[in-house]
Amino acid sequence: MANEIRTNHALDSLKPGAQWVLRGDTDLEWLDSEQTEPTALELSNEVIRLQAVYDSQLYARTRKDKYDLLNQDEMRYDDLVNNTTTWRDGIAAIKTAHPKP
Repeated sequence: MANEIRTNHALDSLKPGAQWVLRGDTDLEWLDSEQTEPTALELSNEVIRLQAVYDSQLYARTRKDKYDLLNQDEMRYDDLVNNTTTWRDGIAAIKTAHPKP
């Protein structure tokens, strides 16, 4: 897994701006006097939800990595000058190889 969602991510998501200290991934010291401390179940559910969101975007991250390898400006210019479709073909090939779920 390229990115593992952890308790600190869930805390930031559930209680933005809250003050807390996390030792390891489970030893939480709640310091915030304005927001209530989330329960262990709330944190666990948020970790699962955030991981699912992250995992669902794998195709988009992969596409971006592939798009970044293309010299797109030059490809578009060459297509315009040469009346070709190299850029469109390259983008289409990436989208075909890494479709949206």
